[in-house]
Amino acid sequence: MNNLANGMRPVFSVVIPVWNEEEVIPVLYERLVQTMDSTGERWEVIFVNDGSRDRSLELLTDLSRRDARVKVLNFSRNFGHQIAITAGFDYAEGDAVIVMDADLQDPPEVLLRMIAKWREGYDVAYAVRTKRMGETRFKLWTASAFYRLIRYIADVDIPLDAGDFRLMDRKVVLAMRQLREKNRFMRGLSSWVGFKQVAVEYERAARYAGETKYPLRKMLRLANNAITSFSHVPLQLAMYTGFFFAGLAGLGIVIAIILRLFGHDTLTGQATTLVSVLFLGGVQLIFLGIIGEYLGRIYDEVKDRPLYLIADAYGFDAAAKPDTPRPTHGDRQAAPEHVQPV
Repeated sequence: MNNLANGMRPVFSVVIPVWNEEEVIPVLYERLVQTMDSTGERWEVIFVNDGSRDRSLELLTDLSRRDARVKVLNFSRNFGHQIAITAGFDYAEGDAVIVMDADLQDPPEVLLRMIAKWREGYDVAYAVRTKRMGETRFKLWTASAFYRLIRYIADVDIPLDAGDFRLMDRKVVLAMRQLREKNRFMRGLSSWVGFKQVAVEYERAARYAGETKYPLRKMLRLANNAITSFSHVPLQLAMYTGFFFAGLAGLGIVIAIILRLFGHDTLTGQATTLVSVLFLGGVQLIFLGIIGEYLGRIYDEVKDRPLYLIADAYGFDAAAKPDTPRPTHGDRQAAPEHVQPV
């Protein structure tokens, strides 16, 4: 099983964020091994334990002891799915890096089709969901609406119905490592870097076990990060709305003067004024909130805190520790010995 013992870099690295997936890990490992062994190439899998509270870390470290291809990064706390993917990129050694979820909704067998596209010369093969099993109508509708909204308003072409399940050539991963923004939308960043990309269609399976790790609250947060990271439309909307109401007010003034000159007292009383003030005040507060979202992201960048902290790392080469806390964006990334800001 130790096909990395000779020190040669793997051809494929599989990055899998994990948060409370103890019921899935054994089956995921078996299916992943069967799929990746069929490629006939050297490979590794990097599990990023994102602050799990169940036995996920125990199961992962046991796999790492039994199989040298299994590596584990253990975060000091929960930093989130998108940050976990980032950490996997930072430490992946493969010529191609594959990102997939741990819940088996992303079938490992689809990896072979992505690898085939990579061998044809594509730099990125992203999976597009043609069908989503085991999800509510509300989830399906909101997901569909989000992907179409973000594609319409985003500054880059983000594919419809494509999640984080994808394969990237090493040169794409090295480009992604240079993008260290705090509020991350990885599938948007993958589109932003460009390169030669192709879609691979698949039917998304139902979750194998456990419960969804993306409830409505997290979905809204992800959507917020996506919109504010890749579009200025909300800020432009505030400006356009301001011009609209300013023009409306100017027209109202002209109408009021004409009515007064002709002796009409139609615009009397305080009700109209009160409603108008309350309405405009609400609009102003909404757009102040939108501006605040963008300012908050600027504040996060200015603080320049590390994206994540690693408490423990298992299965990595102890002789290749990094000299600096931050990844160098070079061709070699190693695991830290203890808590390491990155």
